[in-house]
Amino acid sequence: MRETPRTSRRSVLKGIGTAALGALGFGSAGSSPAEAAGEPIMMQYFHEPWSTVESDIPTIADIGYDAIWIQQPAEAILTWDDQDGRNDPPLGYQPVDLRNFNSEFGTESELQSLIDTAHSHGVEVYLDTVLNHMAAASYDTFPQFEYEHFHHDVGAIDDWSDPHQVKHGEFLGLKDLGQLSHIDGDPAYVRQQLKNYMDKMAEFGADGHRFDAAKHMYTDFFSDYANQWADDNGMFKVGEVYDGSVDYVQNYADTGMNVFDYPLFFTMHDAFEYGDMSALEGAGITGQDPWHSVPFADNHDEDGPSQYELAFAYASTIEGYPVHYNLYPSWLLDNDNINNMVWVKKNLAGGETYYRHSGNDLLVYERYNNLLVGLNNNTSSWRDEWVYTSWRDETLNDYSGNASDVTVNNDGWVKISVPPEGWVFYAPY
Repeated sequence: MRETPRTSRRSVLKGIGTAALGALGFGSAGSSPAEAAGEPIMMQYFHEPWSTVESDIPTIADIGYDAIWIQQPAEAILTWDDQDGRNDPPLGYQPVDLRNFNSEFGTESELQSLIDTAHSHGVEVYLDTVLNHMAAASYDTFPQFEYEHFHHDVGAIDDWSDPHQVKHGEFLGLKDLGQLSHIDGDPAYVRQQLKNYMDKMAEFGADGHRFDAAKHMYTDFFSDYANQWADDNGMFKVGEVYDGSVDYVQNYADTGMNVFDYPLFFTMHDAFEYGDMSALEGAGITGQDPWHSVPFADNHDEDGPSQYELAFAYASTIEGYPVHYNLYPSWLLDNDNINNMVWVKKNLAGGETYYRHSGNDLLVYERYNNLLVGLNNNTSSWRDEWVYTSWRDETLNDYSGNASDVTVNNDGWVKISVPPEGWVFYAPY
């Protein structure tokens, strides 16, 4: 059983530790549920003007989200007129000048207002931070950089199994910056420009960085530079390492950053497409290093599985610091089921995970002495199962509202029933 000291929300999100440190629950197995329960959760906004996000802040806070992640604030080459679908192409990821925070999403003053409003409601703001590349444009487009500040030895990436191509190639034609000594120009100059960019985000009062395209940069850049810049400003940090290999993604977590749990996501996607849910036991970064894990059920690059809310129920109650993707302004805010999951995460989740039943269509796990979760991806039948728990002679309430109370016997066993394609969240009153 892991034990960690009780910590404030802000230090959990921004401290030398990681966001997921708080998501492990505080105290030992002998702690009361009230002392141990309660973990942070964030929301992702995408392709929304700063004014729209700001107007939603009171609702976001009322639901219980601790933080929002929004897109990069920088002058970029694409505009709203370039859009051909909700996320195609994504705005904000083809920067032109990292010194100018006026963007398609709003002005610098509107960004400042958003951050100030969020803070007044106790909500953190994480900014997308693009350090890997500039826009897919001619080199004279970028007033900060010259030709020699970019990689030129690969061109387009055509072999994704080649680490050199992945780190030096032009991903989707985007001009690839040289952060280390792999360019003809001065990498120290490149790094200074990137540091200035991160420092400016901190000056606006932002609380963290989401490192875009982290897979396309060397781990040494993060361990030796970017993570330290973030730490010096007291900023939370999470990297997008878009890969299904646990070992590969773990290498980035080991630099000191948090990581989106893509290995878990791909396992979840299969499980919640009417697949085998037993594959979820111990899966992903969350299964081995929840201190650094950011689980998710979907995002702007990856659609959620068919059993969408069931996937959210899992991502929201396991260890780690989950993120919910708000596809449209009211996509999540008006979803009572998902709002209930936020409440459960914030009030009931905590402690180490014990899988009590792992079956093809029924998964039951306990967040030790705090929360018992049952997930059923069978499309037509309730599933009943006797499972062992940490409680004794205890009545448990289903805080999802999907099932009736159950009573744990004096040996720690309880029979739970889970509705088809549904979930239960059991905890003491």
